[in-house]
Amino acid sequence: MNMQNIMMQAQKMQRDIQKKKDEIDKNLFTGKSELVEVVFNGKKEMISIKIKNKNLDLDDIEVLEDMILLASKDAIGQIDKEIEDKLGSLGPGLGGLF
Repeated sequence: MNMQNIMMQAQKMQRDIQKKKDEIDKNLFTGKSELVEVVFNGKKEMISIKIKNKNLDLDDIEVLEDMILLASKDAIGQIDKEIEDKLGSLGPGLGGLF
């Protein structure tokens, strides 16, 4: 295999990875906990947050904070799974791309 072929394959691989990343970035991922629902995009940016129980007392704020954290972790875990599913073992080794 000559160097030109290797470079062409590398460029194709780079385009394929970028295409898959663009697809992931456009997706929305909903994380849920008992009291909270959060939506992130594939860039791990929070898009929205919804409090499911509007009758919370001030004493429930600490619980609500924990529920937001759990729902956020759920959504980010879904994004990480999508990256793993689409890019396989390449995902973690791509530096700051994801």
